[in-house]
Amino acid sequence: MNRSLGLLGAPSPGQARGSDWQAIIGSPWFLIATVWLAFYWQLGAVPLYDLDEGAFTEATREMLASGNYITPHKDGEPRYDKPILIYWLQAISVKALGLNEFALRLPSAIAATLWLLALWLFVRRQVDTSTATLAGLTMALGLQVAIIGKAAVADAVLNLFIALAFFDIYRWRLKPTSATLLRIYAWLGLGFLTKGPVAVFFPLLGSFLYFASLRDLRRWARAVFAPLGWLVFIAVAGPWYLAIFLQDGLGFFNAFFLDHNVGRFGGIKHGHDGFPGYYFVMLPLVLLPFSGWFLSLLPAVKALWNEPLDRFLVLWFVTVFAFFSFSETKLPHYLVYGITPLFILMARHRERLRNRWLAFLPPILFMLLLAALPHLLEPIAAQAHRLHEQAMFASADHVLDWTYQLAALGGLLALLGLLWMPTPALWQRLVAAGVIQTLVVFGALVPRVFEVMQAPVKEAAYIARELALPTVVYQTNMPSFSVYRQAITPEVALPAPGQLVFLRLDKLQTLIQQAGIEQTGNQLAKGPFIKGPLVELYRRGPVVLLKLE
Repeated sequence: MNRSLGLLGAPSPGQARGSDWQAIIGSPWFLIATVWLAFYWQLGAVPLYDLDEGAFTEATREMLASGNYITPHKDGEPRYDKPILIYWLQAISVKALGLNEFALRLPSAIAATLWLLALWLFVRRQVDTSTATLAGLTMALGLQVAIIGKAAVADAVLNLFIALAFFDIYRWRLKPTSATLLRIYAWLGLGFLTKGPVAVFFPLLGSFLYFASLRDLRRWARAVFAPLGWLVFIAVAGPWYLAIFLQDGLGFFNAFFLDHNVGRFGGIKHGHDGFPGYYFVMLPLVLLPFSGWFLSLLPAVKALWNEPLDRFLVLWFVTVFAFFSFSETKLPHYLVYGITPLFILMARHRERLRNRWLAFLPPILFMLLLAALPHLLEPIAAQAHRLHEQAMFASADHVLDWTYQLAALGGLLALLGLLWMPTPALWQRLVAAGVIQTLVVFGALVPRVFEVMQAPVKEAAYIARELALPTVVYQTNMPSFSVYRQAITPEVALPAPGQLVFLRLDKLQTLIQQAGIEQTGNQLAKGPFIKGPLVELYRRGPVVLLKLE
């Protein structure tokens, strides 16, 4: 008799529960609900964060205010950090919905949704529908993907086009049609219009390695040197690059290609350096709560290599991981360019996940850290030496209240319950863990972090907007202040009487010292010096708003 069946052949309670979970997780409605939770829930609930969101969105605001849709500007100065597409998308959203956090972040949420849809359609065709749905769930619930899907920056849009290019490269190898090849070049062109060379480099290098592993480089070369394909690429990306050259000369090209691309690989930008093995440490964090699931694939690398689809996915990931490991500038979200294939591999080989501790230890440790965070603030704050950091830790002590602790402890208990449940399968329970993690991170943690770090910037900007006085920034780079003030806020070396001055708290003493300097003859060559009282209008957390009388 089959021992997996209960009395008279009926399913056992454990099997029934497992099939119920399978029905829920495999439902398209559950996937749709998860996409909403990951990319749209709380989308406009928190202020813009500095530096990244503030810089992108201020450039978009100034684009709309000035009518210059060619050269992005931030606080009146050209912003050559990124190409134009993300600003256009944000401008369309703001035109339709107004200047607010939801509208500014909506293009990223839509791009993340389309990115997930592209993954689902690819996996459904190459594998099956249930694997496609599971791959989509793991992608949506992965920590870093959810973060960039809710951020008013270019990364979700870029990853959409990188994924579309890779998916069509694999389709073209199976069935080399002209339509598929031209579509690849269109994705490369749109990616180049979003973030430049990185959108072309990884599909080209990854496809080269894949075709080389199959000893099929002649066909790869035929695709890479297709004249019509490059005409499509130029038609998509070329007009704007020509327009900015005609408007600004070589300014964008020197700053973007040499400084922000070559410079990031060969040098450290904005202090974003890393240690040897940085991405080995970051990868498990980026993949939370599915880090253990990914690790369960490592013993099967040889088997994966022997299957063409799996080999393609492995090389896609390895290309990105290896390249950025050698880059001098390191940031966790760079790995996202290469983790789309990992979600497919995990879903495709879900039965390899058999060890409950391997599966659940990473998300449990992460949730334990979140639960312990209120108790860790004091020792962490003791290591902070800058005034604005000390002020933020003092504020955090109030916002990480009992409701936060209840949410974090509830998430921890729920994960422990999933760990010890006998059924369903581990991968099904990890999907539930992803839902719990998303609820705690974006429902409890993120709003409180942004309340401490960014809400004071927003409040100071509203005060400055109401006062309608000339306003400047002093030694502080928080461009979201200009977004909320809805006006350019130039940075000055020395404020003038009658101006409002926005600055970070640790810069206040420097300003006070400068304000007390008397102007003398031998100092004239250094520029004018200010004197007179500073009237404090607002102080909260890391920022101060002053008026110079």
